[in-house]
Amino acid sequence: MSEKLQKVLARAGLGSRRELETWISDGRVSVNGRIATLGDRAEAEDTIRVDGHIIRTQAPEEIVSRVIMYHKPSGEVCSRNDPEGRPTVFDNLPRLKGMRWVQVGRLDINTSGLLLFTTDGELAHRLMHPSNGFVREYAVRVRGELTPEKRKAMLDGVMLEDGISRFKSISDAGGAEEGANHWYKVSLVGGKYREVRRLLESQELEVARLIRIRFGDIPLPPQLRQGRWMELPPEQFEALTARVDLKGKQYTGLYGRARLRTQRSGDKPPRKPRRNPYRR
Repeated sequence: MSEKLQKVLARAGLGSRRELETWISDGRVSVNGRIATLGDRAEAEDTIRVDGHIIRTQAPEEIVSRVIMYHKPSGEVCSRNDPEGRPTVFDNLPRLKGMRWVQVGRLDINTSGLLLFTTDGELAHRLMHPSNGFVREYAVRVRGELTPEKRKAMLDGVMLEDGISRFKSISDAGGAEEGANHWYKVSLVGGKYREVRRLLESQELEVARLIRIRFGDIPLPPQLRQGRWMELPPEQFEALTARVDLKGKQYTGLYGRARLRTQRSGDKPPRKPRRNPYRR
């Protein structure tokens, strides 16, 4: 069965559908030796090339999906390759064969905390799409006084350069009353570029530290140290895929007991994962 070309490429983890539509318009994609155009479709047996390189594609029912949680340290960039040579979030991830990790959203270089990665580009696309309404929660240490007026403004909505932004919730998370810094928990739906920082700065509040502690119903595990990753437990995996209505997939059997991984370059997933009882 044929599918839209950008959907096939997104499932292979090459980017978002919108970005891939640009690649197709720019003539970077070919199908069976013919330069593709927007609206073209592809089937499993077609030969697809991007910039001359053959892209390995799979039918939806053949894909084995994995999702991992990664505790990003500050100082790492959310990019596969950084022209300035800075460490990236991909440096410490487990090695894959015949697949690639797709990150679900981004955190800026000075923000730490929970990042999700998946081998399924379509799943990543749905997790990031605003229509699915995943809430991101952050712990933030602020310099300055959060007055009732400033709190109300950020909950009602503030006009930033790229439109109106608002927090879904703001709660006190502790700190000395007389101190210059105070911790809060804030949540919002979506995730524009540096949105949390810009919202707080619009009220003359300086962000001293920012940590993402939850994505949707997935919290940052307290035992997951910075620079390490962990397989998403099966019950969370099932709930996540059910929410974005992905069906007909195979799911990895790499769960069992969720294990922490160090930053050793030799870490690899098991070559022959056992059959997953949660397979749909």
